[in-house]
Amino acid sequence: MNTGMKRRHFLETVGLGMGLVAGATSPDAFAEPAVAAAPAASSMKLGMVTYNMGKDMTVVRLIRLCKASGLAGVELRTTHAHGVEVSLSAPERAEVRRKFEDSGIAIAGLGSAFEFHSNDPDELEKNIQGAIEYAKLAADVGAPGIKVRPNGVPAGEDPEITLERIGKAWGKVAAAAADMGVQVRMEVHGKEETRSLPNIRKMLDYADHPNALVCWNSNASDMDEQGDIRANFDLVKHAIGLVHITEIGVYQYPWQQLFTLLKEINYTGFCLAEIPENPDPERFMRYYRTLFDLYTGAYQYPNPNVYA
Repeated sequence: MNTGMKRRHFLETVGLGMGLVAGATSPDAFAEPAVAAAPAASSMKLGMVTYNMGKDMTVVRLIRLCKASGLAGVELRTTHAHGVEVSLSAPERAEVRRKFEDSGIAIAGLGSAFEFHSNDPDELEKNIQGAIEYAKLAADVGAPGIKVRPNGVPAGEDPEITLERIGKAWGKVAAAAADMGVQVRMEVHGKEETRSLPNIRKMLDYADHPNALVCWNSNASDMDEQGDIRANFDLVKHAIGLVHITEIGVYQYPWQQLFTLLKEINYTGFCLAEIPENPDPERFMRYYRTLFDLYTGAYQYPNPNVYA
């Protein structure tokens, strides 16, 4: 099966939607590789993940923060104070959708904790069915995708067996969610074996479905010995459906290279800030928005499309 061509056709059809790295003790800890500067303004969108900046915020408060700081959307993570969970009734789901649509702020996605590495068949099936139910919630509230994750290899198991199991479960959820118009984005997450981009690519191939997409997670392990991410990026660039970014104001990751690579693949989806709480979140996120605009070539002054 030509999964690359199918996936590209699928994406063209349906559209693509401050913790420091441990040990980074100096500004030169990870030097940026030599790459061309971002050439022109991109159409990437900036948003945030409610883990952890917005974990204690209601839907109304999250919308207010996004509007005040120039963010276009938010990924709502499960278990947080906004309460967007599968337990919501149909009228409650409709109300969440209405609030976001009326505000002009997008739900960039729903962030689940469903994971598919367990070698217990009952546990695995529980996570598969839970993710499918979560996709139904996403469709009801107007979210274009859900995030799932790998989280390690069971003790003593051949990693290849785990990767195949994760990938096939991912593909099963992706197939079910495709009928709802909801992407299934696998976060580059977990222990060494499952956050490895070559292994994420193996899972993607096992998933074998164009609705199985990758959530790039901006991990230190993305980089090679020279601090370059291109080789790992190239493994999954055809399937990136969401991007998580962290401290873009800190020399811990080749941020300019990441945004340049995203431009090269014409990525127009969300880049979501996944950062710790801040005592003044609106002011902090305004600075964050400015940095994002500078990295992506979107900075202009005056800018009528951003907060006053």
